[in-house]
Order: sequence, then C-alpha cells, then structure tokens
Amino acid sequence: MKPERGPLRVALLGCGVVGSEVVRLLREQADDLAARVGTPLELAGVAVRRPERVRAGVDPALVTTDAQGLVTRDDVDIVVEVIGGIEPARTLMLEAMKTGKSVVTANKALLAEDGATLFAAAREYGADLYYEAAVAGAIPLLRPLRESLVGDHVHRVLGIVNGTTNYILDQMDSGGAGFNEALEEAQALGYAEADPTADVEGFDAAAKAAILAQLAFHTPVTAADVHREGITEVSAADVAGAKGMDCVVKLLAICERVPSEGGRNGRGVSVRVYPAMIPRTHPLASVREAYNAVFVEAESAGSLMFYGAGAGGAPTASAVLGDLVAVARNVVGGTPGPVEVTYAKLPVLPMGETVTRYYIHLDVTDEAGVLATVAEEFARHEVSIQAVRQVGLGEEAQLVVVTHRAPDAALSAVVEGLRGLDSVREVASVMRVEGEE
Repeated sequence: MKPERGPLRVALLGCGVVGSEVVRLLREQADDLAARVGTPLELAGVAVRRPERVRAGVDPALVTTDAQGLVTRDDVDIVVEVIGGIEPARTLMLEAMKTGKSVVTANKALLAEDGATLFAAAREYGADLYYEAAVAGAIPLLRPLRESLVGDHVHRVLGIVNGTTNYILDQMDSGGAGFNEALEEAQALGYAEADPTADVEGFDAAAKAAILAQLAFHTPVTAADVHREGITEVSAADVAGAKGMDCVVKLLAICERVPSEGGRNGRGVSVRVYPAMIPRTHPLASVREAYNAVFVEAESAGSLMFYGAGAGGAPTASAVLGDLVAVARNVVGGTPGPVEVTYAKLPVLPMGETVTRYYIHLDVTDEAGVLATVAEEFARHEVSIQAVRQVGLGEEAQLVVVTHRAPDAALSAVVEGLRGLDSVREVASVMRVEGEE
C-alpha cells in the first residue's frame, strides 16, 4: 500500500487584499481542499513588510519579515506570491524554484516584463509556475489557452481586461459623466487606486495583453512590445460621437496573428491596447461596470467568450486557490504541469502595420469644396472612406468621417495632413473603430 503523504506546506508572500483572502479560503475550505488535493494544505508562513499590523484570521506566529528565509525553508513545498511589483518578487520566486518549490503568482507586471526568466527557471529546476490570477481575476482564461486550446491554432484574442477603465467608460456612456467625475466614482467605490495611472494610462491592460499574446501565439512578448494608449483623452464628445454611430467606447486589448501568404504561422503578431468604438450589437459592448470579458478566436474551436469579475480580493484569490490546488495535485502525483514554450518566435509588428478603421471628427469651414478637399487627403494616402456625415452649418460646421480598414500608419498620415488644411479648423476627435465593418 502506498504510504500516506503528510500535509503540503504553503508559504505566502504578501498579505494584502488578495493575500488575506487566500488565507481565509485556505482556512474556511481546508477540508474540501484536502479532499480535492489528496492531502491537507497547511500554511507554513506569511511574509510581510509590516509585521505589527493586525491581520484578521492570520496566526501571528506565522508572520515573518524574512521572505528569503521563508521561501528557502526545507519544510515549504509551494510558494504563493501576491506582493506584486518586480523586486523582490522576481528574486524570491527564482530562489523558490531553485530549491525545487513550485510557485503560484498573480504578478502580471513581472510576468509581462521578465516572464522568460521565470519560465526558464521553472524548466531548469522542474518546478511548476502557475499564474491564472495575473490577467483576469476569477475568469478561467489562461489555463484554457495554456492547456485546453494547446492543440488548436489561435488567431485572435480580443477583450476588456481592466475593470477600472471599463467602469469609467461605462459611466461616461450610460450616465453622461465626464472622465474626471467617473474616475472619482471609481475611486470612491474602490475600483480605482488613489494613483490610477496604471489603469487609466493602459499599463495594466498592456501587461495582461503581453501575457495573453505569449500564451496564444507561443512567441516571446513583453509589455514593452505592446502599443499602449490609455483613456485619459477620451472626452464626452467622443462618447457622444460613438452614440451617434450606435457604438460604445471600450478600452480593448487586442492580440492577433497577422497572416502572410502561404505561411500558417503568419508573418508576425500585433499586440495593442487602446480605446476604440465598437458596435452596440457586439457582445463586448454589453460588458458593464468593472467586469471583464475576453474573446478567443481559434481555428477549430471557433469563437469563445470568457466573462466575469476581473479584479478584487475574493475573485483574484479564487484564481490563486485554483492554481494552488492544481500545483498541489502535481506535487502529490509526482507529475509536473505544462511548461511555457515560445517556439514560434514570431516578430511583434509595429503599430503602423496594424490594419484598423478610424472615426475622425473635424471642425471645418462652411464653404464650397471642403468635402472634396478632405476626401482628397484620404485618397492621397490610399485610405478609403466608408461614410461621411456633415453636422451643423456656418461656424458650427463639422464633418464626421469613418474609414474602411487601412494600415494605421496611413490613417495617422491622413490625420496629420488634415491638420494642415486651411479648411479644417480643428481635428476634434480621432478614434479607432473595431468590430464588424
């Protein structure tokens, strides 16, 4: 008979909003987790920076400031990292794997900046590295890409991966709030940090897009490779313009394989984050408040949609626990989990080569020939106009132009050319348009 295994010992790095929820779930669901894993999960220690803080439900005897000592202890089997940031998280995770310990992390910034180093260490030392909580909170998204769709050919990943910006844009659309007012509401509700830069400037979404692209296309992608634009310049006029087209503005993360003639893997990948108009008939348009939703388009599986709470202590801790159970089962069974492979090594293409549509709102002089002059500028850069609409007369004359799909570099050149025309007083608004043409 196989001898009964003792408890698996878990070291927790960080005990903030997410870490404290992990502790609670480990305590409240101890019996169920033991049954699912095949042996109990036991908290071996909790590394924090401020040990004097009272942490409800955490045994003070487990609290330590010596994170390095905790992750290298012989009696620790698995390390859970929820402190975030680049250092000391990277060093601690590498030290853990060097001593044969598997790691569960929610650290999107580190994975997007230097995931290659972590993945290499996991391969070298035979450790598991799981990170479902790094991208979309409780939504099971990475494991389907990593495991369920590993036999398929993913073409595109498109979605809303930041709840803060989605809440702000939703309030601007549904309630008529301005950006600053909507941001203040998000902060009051706890959806946005006191310093919301990472969210509203698109850094958070860009890190997640890098992780998604690397998994989907088996190619190295870092946050620095991602074209990033935030939502701070989205105005009430932009939102009103979208409504006039029966569209809504969303901050989108878009990762797609760019096809080449005769090449199955394509000539590269495009990875970008920016606010864009999408038709109200598109499923992403109905994603409200701080929720996330992601489409995955694969050759055989077709279109799959993942939806749910993308942030928050409990949802993120749920994803962490899911990874912890998976890793623990691997330890008990003596079988390592899947490792990341970036065999494709496709280049990340520059934004100028990305094919998109544009919405351009112009403040123009009300005189004969203005439309022809504007159309000539589009033609000069070989950008086809899908629709044009004039709004107002005299000093209030405005043109709204929507293009067909064209390279982003050509569309950008059109906008610069329009700014130089005497008949164009101002290029009032420029926004990309995604969804069906």
